Amino acid sequence: MASSFFWYELMTNDVPAAETFYKDVVGWNSEPFPSPSGMQYIVFNAGERAVAGLMLLPEEAKAMGTPPCWLGYIHAKDVDAATASVKNAGGAVYREPSDIPEVGRFSVVADPQGAAFMLMSPTGPDQPPVPRMTPGHVGWHELMAGEYKSAFDFYAKQFGWTRVQDFDMGEMGIYLIFGAGGEEGIGGIMTKPPQVPVPAWQFYFNVPDIQAGAKRITDNGGTITMGPMEVPDGSWVVNAQDPQGAHFALLAAK
Repeated sequence: MASSFFWYELMTNDVPAAETFYKDVVGWNSEPFPSPSGMQYIVFNAGERAVAGLMLLPEEAKAMGTPPCWLGYIHAKDVDAATASVKNAGGAVYREPSDIPEVGRFSVVADPQGAAFMLMSPTGPDQPPVPRMTPGHVGWHELMAGEYKSAFDFYAKQFGWTRVQDFDMGEMGIYLIFGAGGEEGIGGIMTKPPQVPVPAWQFYFNVPDIQAGAKRITDNGGTITMGPMEVPDGSWVVNAQDPQGAHFALLAAK
């Protein structure tokens, strides 16, 4: 059974500012999540469905030089076994598996090229999937890899991801479109351009209109780093940074 991303989390240095920014830009509503540890945790919802979380950048992450960033959680039936497998395949373990009461068991890891992600075995029933382009949900997952072929091979072996198509972008190289969790075409992997400092995942949040979404980004103090631009399937995307510096993107259907 292939495993895919199912939860997304923003670690930032200004929780109230980030909460306001994303509610306006993506159209989420938000609510506090009662954390047993007393840590502030905000849940973003698209309609009735929880999509993502927001928290203060942990001190240990700050000490490692981690900037505000979005991270994705990949579903793991057995977090301990999956974490060990990542490590054995040349990946890094930043936080050993531990339990979050009433939420699940998780770890923080990175692929062999350094792109970080989380593993989690959630408690409670699995949520039914929503159509990929549902507003407010993540419509695309993009890995800027050190080298795209070996990066894909890692995720394919660890999580059962499948190669859907290789798209030739000319000077930019190959864009490998992958499927995961029984879904075709949920994201892409490419060798990062030199201006991208380190390998990293980026997540595309669905909005109804890309021009209006781009305007909301800049009106709320964010920075557009690329676009808006049309992509080969006719969708439109814009890449951006929020006011605290975390990278994200918006996606609108054609």
